[in-house]
Amino acid sequence: MSDGPGPHGTTQHDPTKSATARLDTTKLLAARYRAASDRPYLASALYALTIVPSHDVPTMGVDRHWRCYVSPAFVAATPVPELAAVWVHEAAHLLRDHHARAGRLPAAEQRDHYRVNVAQDCEINDDLLADGLPLPDGRMEPRLFGLPDGHLFEAYVARLPAGVRTPDCGSGAHGHAAPWELSGPGGPARLGAAEAEALRRTTAEAMRAHQRARGRLPAGWQRWAEQVLEPTVDWRQALSGAVREAAAWAGGAVDYTYRRPSRRTPALRGVVLPSLRRPLPRVAVVVDTSGSMGEDELAAAMAEITGVLREVGVRGNRVTVLACDADVHAVSRVTSADQVDLAGGGGTDMRVGIEAALARPDRPNIVVVLTDGLTPWPDAEPSCRIVAALIGASAPAPPGWIETVRIPAGAGADADA
Repeated sequence: MSDGPGPHGTTQHDPTKSATARLDTTKLLAARYRAASDRPYLASALYALTIVPSHDVPTMGVDRHWRCYVSPAFVAATPVPELAAVWVHEAAHLLRDHHARAGRLPAAEQRDHYRVNVAQDCEINDDLLADGLPLPDGRMEPRLFGLPDGHLFEAYVARLPAGVRTPDCGSGAHGHAAPWELSGPGGPARLGAAEAEALRRTTAEAMRAHQRARGRLPAGWQRWAEQVLEPTVDWRQALSGAVREAAAWAGGAVDYTYRRPSRRTPALRGVVLPSLRRPLPRVAVVVDTSGSMGEDELAAAMAEITGVLREVGVRGNRVTVLACDADVHAVSRVTSADQVDLAGGGGTDMRVGIEAALARPDRPNIVVVLTDGLTPWPDAEPSCRIVAALIGASAPAPPGWIETVRIPAGAGADADA
């Protein structure tokens, strides 16, 4: 029985009427029980999902409120072991906060939510298959596109072919409301954002306890649990904050100048008063191009740094980049990362790059050093702000007077995607 047109011009069905009568609820619940029994650390998430029968959903899908839409025809045609695997798959979209992460993609990638959905399925399914779950035929996985396993969906999106499609997993995955989703505040139970976050942490704690007791947890879930329980600082935000603070500090260094007389000068006959000047900061980026640095990571991190500088308002001839290993190989003023000449490849001594930056006629107020940390540092603090952007969690720390931001070793690949 239809209740009339739903959003996007489709027809929605009342989940309390014919759809419920035709759904094999016993089989569906048996599959969820099997998934929770085989992987007890997922039980809380699986049982938090509210079932909404729908003839419009192709297979199964979720919205961001933790409602799981289920096709009666799909349940009838799918064996219980495969249904159990699909339960885990849909819960994974919500546990991994896919809809929020999709909202942070570039606008062009967000618009193609089918492609985003395929990338998300690739992120999930390689982990589930490695864990021995019997996913149904037609599943999406990285190897189908010549891509490596074990990456986040953000690294897959741009590498997928145009026009790729998968059964729609709903707004709980890609963030766009599917035609078969319920709208408005009414309807079956909804899980709020705070409750969902608490559930993610509870699940991560259950995974850690399971690993301690049994010594085995799939690698993908292990990484996810570690991130939830011990979240890493967003290095882009930290870098932006460090550069903004340094720029504000430099911009606050006001001085007097006679180039533009004070507005009070006309009132004083024969006396010229100077005005206060607030200079725009100059920035030098010293890039470690020694043999231990990966070119892809350097290029991606440089793109982030130049992006931060543009946001702060520092650009054009106020930004100088010095490529340096044990010597300075290239100096250039840039407006974008692709103008940087990353010459070098020898030993490592960032002191040389810092000294060269400070010796320039247009002496910088801020020096950002992009390095893996395997370098000596100046013995004394110079008269400018130094920000060290260290690639890799194990990079040795610089002296305490240097502001430090740590960039994960895999950030280059993610940014390139």
